[in-house]
Amino acid sequence: MLRAAQLFHTLLLRGTELSRRFALLVVTAALLTSAVAGVYFVRNFSVSTQTDDMLSPDLPFRQLARELNHLFPERANNILIVVEGRTPDLADRAAWALTAHLRLKPWLFPYVLYLEGHPFFARNGLLFLETDRLYELSDRLAEAQPFIGGLWRDPSLRGLFGMLDLVATEAAGEDAALQLVPIFDAIAEVAEAQALAQPMQLSWQQVMSGDVAEQRLRRFVVVRPALDGAGLRPAREAIEAIRTTAADLKLDADHGVSVRLTGPVALSFDELDSVQLGMGIAGLVSLTLVFVLLVVCFRSPRQTLACLLTLIIGLVWTGAFAVATVGSLNLISVAFAVLFIGLGVDFGIHYALRYRECREHLPDHAHGLRDAATSVGGALMLTACAAAIGFFAFLPTRYIGLAELGLIAGSGMFIALFATVFVLPALMTLIEPRFRRRVPWDARRRAALSEGMRRQAHWVVAGAVLVGLLSAALTPLARFDFDPLRLKDPDTESVATLLDIIADDPGVAYAITVLADDVPSAAALAERARALPEVESTRTLLSFVPSDQEEKLALIDDLALFLEPSLTADHDPAPTVTEIFNAFAELREALGALTLGHEPDLVRAAGRLDLALDAPMRASILNPDVLEELRIRLLGGLPAEIMALRESLRAEPVTLETLPAALRTLWLAPDGRARVEIYPSAVLYDDPAAIRDFVTAVRAIAPEASGSPVTIYEAGRTVLRSFVVAGLIAAVAISIMLLVLLRSLAYTAMVFAPLLLAGLLTMGATVVIGMPFNFANVIVLPLLFGLGVAGSLHFVLRDRRGGAASGAVGTSTPRAVTFSALTTISSFGSLVLSEHPGTASMGLLLTIAIAATLLSTLVVLPAIMTLTKAKRHDGAAMRY
Repeated sequence: MLRAAQLFHTLLLRGTELSRRFALLVVTAALLTSAVAGVYFVRNFSVSTQTDDMLSPDLPFRQLARELNHLFPERANNILIVVEGRTPDLADRAAWALTAHLRLKPWLFPYVLYLEGHPFFARNGLLFLETDRLYELSDRLAEAQPFIGGLWRDPSLRGLFGMLDLVATEAAGEDAALQLVPIFDAIAEVAEAQALAQPMQLSWQQVMSGDVAEQRLRRFVVVRPALDGAGLRPAREAIEAIRTTAADLKLDADHGVSVRLTGPVALSFDELDSVQLGMGIAGLVSLTLVFVLLVVCFRSPRQTLACLLTLIIGLVWTGAFAVATVGSLNLISVAFAVLFIGLGVDFGIHYALRYRECREHLPDHAHGLRDAATSVGGALMLTACAAAIGFFAFLPTRYIGLAELGLIAGSGMFIALFATVFVLPALMTLIEPRFRRRVPWDARRRAALSEGMRRQAHWVVAGAVLVGLLSAALTPLARFDFDPLRLKDPDTESVATLLDIIADDPGVAYAITVLADDVPSAAALAERARALPEVESTRTLLSFVPSDQEEKLALIDDLALFLEPSLTADHDPAPTVTEIFNAFAELREALGALTLGHEPDLVRAAGRLDLALDAPMRASILNPDVLEELRIRLLGGLPAEIMALRESLRAEPVTLETLPAALRTLWLAPDGRARVEIYPSAVLYDDPAAIRDFVTAVRAIAPEASGSPVTIYEAGRTVLRSFVVAGLIAAVAISIMLLVLLRSLAYTAMVFAPLLLAGLLTMGATVVIGMPFNFANVIVLPLLFGLGVAGSLHFVLRDRRGGAASGAVGTSTPRAVTFSALTTISSFGSLVLSEHPGTASMGLLLTIAIAATLLSTLVVLPAIMTLTKAKRHDGAAMRY
């Protein structure tokens, strides 16, 4: 080991001398290689936002998920278009129009499905109602038959006013037999909206069904786009095409419709934008803060410039290395840039401050560089190795996301070391720093710090032990939340849309999927699952075969026999304006009669309708177009709804064989296996424990269960196991390295003491502030190894050379450690500005961890060293 140290010492001296002698050549070569690396990085940079891809594909639950996606490709890589209208009629027409236009672009949308609008459901939709509900609807349609039939014959304002006059007159004697209040209110609301120039159209679905409040206003269109695999955003063209089509069709708020996108592809698209924006802002803020801190630290513009240029060169090299070795980055490895800025600058700070300290007694630049290199080079190598071990420890684990970051960051430590040892001396030679102000580590400060440390050491250590014990007590309360949905920006369209869907149906995004051997097996499994308390409901292909069909079909046949004649009559001639005004005058008389001796709600509704219709009728005297607009608003959707009603009266018996292919392919695999969807009874979105209970219960009857709850549960377990394995590897490897190099158990323990305290403080802080660990912020744990060991190692090695704790306290080392930590805090703290919750939580937790590391290293470690007065082994240790 001593020979290795001597060899490294020799190489360091020769490398430093060569960098100094051929400074211009070294800097030119560094800049040229950086330019090439930068171009390579820009051309090949890509990011995958799939959280599943951050785990090993060999894991059993990922293999099950891949099999499901292969058998049912419609479920994977799709965009869910959510169409919402102010009325069900608007939502239906908008979804149909969008579906039809997207199908005209098969090269971009090879799969487009509006299942609810399929002809099968248009004809057999009434069979899927509960029997009692169908009876209620049948009675209502029978009562409304004169009204509907009259409007079919005369679909004009004359016909509408005449029918309203009829039912109002009947209500005067039968106490609102047709439940006029909701009808009057609905028509009045449309007329009022016209007066205010607001978009609204009368919903005849609501009028016919009578369930104005219960009507669903949301429709779903599923598309599987053709993705551009060569682009950074593969779905850009498809998403822009959907939005352009919606705009061309005027499916917007001004026309009472909204079109929003969610689903796997849209979620990834929005998340990539969110992550890139957050990382871009964080990178700029990080570089700015690092620059300011370097100016304060060095008090030398030239030294600051040299250190900053070295950092940028190393960053570009590391970026090219990342793209060359990993390829597409993930949501964790994309943080390598901010991580490198925070950690890579540490090497430059220690080297530059040591150079400045040496120059105070060695005025010659060449001697200053050599002395700085030989005195701090060994420590930089050890800290680079310790940090790299902390990162490389994840390589053997199944947490690929962090393993890739570990590869990039661990290698980046050696890239930063190489740039610091060879490029920084060359830059400092070309722009030789001039020191006009002294950096404060003079004798008086040293004596004051040493004496203060000696007096307060017992209290500092006692306080650290107490705080550590309190944090350890809080550690079991730390929470782990590995739901990827909670890492996404809730303000993006795709996430906000999905959260709205979950709010209405909490189980829809957390269904467990199981493959059964065939349809009967699927039905049997669904029945067993429904018996579990953790299960709310199930769905299989058989769920689309209505129950009580014989009774329902008989009821529909009777209704068709009653309604069909009135829905097939010839239309009356178009009315004249005079006829419309005469019909309105008669309607007003009937409405006036309702204001006497009736229920208050009916009186109010009649008065409201009278006033609402009077405004457009008066306005039409000067502008006849007002009448046409009123007709379109009130009657524009009637023909389509009557045609839909006529189609629904032609329902036929439904069997598995008669189900449409578009539906069967969603539930039946080509090999005959059938899909079972199992929905939870609890709300799983914000309850990891409920996810665990749901998955455990379902797996008891279906071990090969898959779906998002299984992925979340298993991913969490995989991540935790990975951290245990990586933590043990890092701890053992770093311990062996320190024991071999330091040849002292006491000094090795001192190096680890701040790390242990910082880890406990970080865990305790997550409990206090209520922050759970997630896929993103768990990066703090391996970073603690690198950061905690680095600062402690610099202190311990400097103390061995100085002979006492004061020997380290009174040198440039505390300043270097402090500003190294501050630059790292500023770098990672800038991530808090990101709107991406995962990135922001990563930044906050890293800031807490680094602050705890700094406190432990600067305050607690010197106190421990003062109390223990560890025996030195200068002769056996690496020269420092």
